[in-house]
Amino acid sequence: MKSFRILFTVAAILLLLLLTVPLAHMIVSADPAILASTLADREVTRSILLTLRCALRATLAGLFLGVPLAYLLARWEFRGKSIVQGLVDLPVMIPHTAMGVALLMIYGRKFMLGGLFDRLGISFVGTEAGISLAMAYVSMPFLVNAAREGFAGVDPRLEKVARTLGASPWQAFFLVTLPLCWRAVLSGAIMMWARGISEFGAVVVLAYHPMVAPILIWERFQSYGLRYARPVAVLLIIICLVFFAGLRWLAARSGREE
Repeated sequence: MKSFRILFTVAAILLLLLLTVPLAHMIVSADPAILASTLADREVTRSILLTLRCALRATLAGLFLGVPLAYLLARWEFRGKSIVQGLVDLPVMIPHTAMGVALLMIYGRKFMLGGLFDRLGISFVGTEAGISLAMAYVSMPFLVNAAREGFAGVDPRLEKVARTLGASPWQAFFLVTLPLCWRAVLSGAIMMWARGISEFGAVVVLAYHPMVAPILIWERFQSYGLRYARPVAVLLIIICLVFFAGLRWLAARSGREE
């Protein structure tokens, strides 16, 4: 038993070091004066705010569309269910630049849906809408899978009891099921937002401009080298750490108070 615990502890520590050392080194080695001047750069602040805003919009759309799909996958048995689950996971498996090309061939102004939306005055190429669309496509699996596991962990008999007591399907969902698995849904939403913030491949194909933070980092690295790209990367890492650590803390605190 002791050797088992020691072996697993060593493996866990090694993995944590592999994950944290590169990020910690980059943050610690950053010059505070350069970080301050970078934060004062309007192009950088606009890019970071754009990234956070578009990822949040993608996540809200994911909650609206992904939660119903997650519930159906958790509760209903139907022919082709495994195919649907595979389609949900598909954006994780294929290269995201390929996903960007696929989106461009659907939502570009000269193609299918893109032409229809263009007549309505909506464009997805080089716009915030396109950035949010690309982020949503590549990050949706994180929300759907987390929510599906949460719904699957709720005993269906509780919904049936609520129905026998006169609750409608909507009431049973919002008053019984969702309150019991909201942490799983929130966790999936946090992961979806985080994945959207980090997205590069699909966004760069569909909407190079306006620049989100990952594209700005890449452009500065390509044009000026590591010295100019690193401060932007450090700022984005710090902001993400603060945001998501705060969200995780709030979720854990709410769970303890229940």
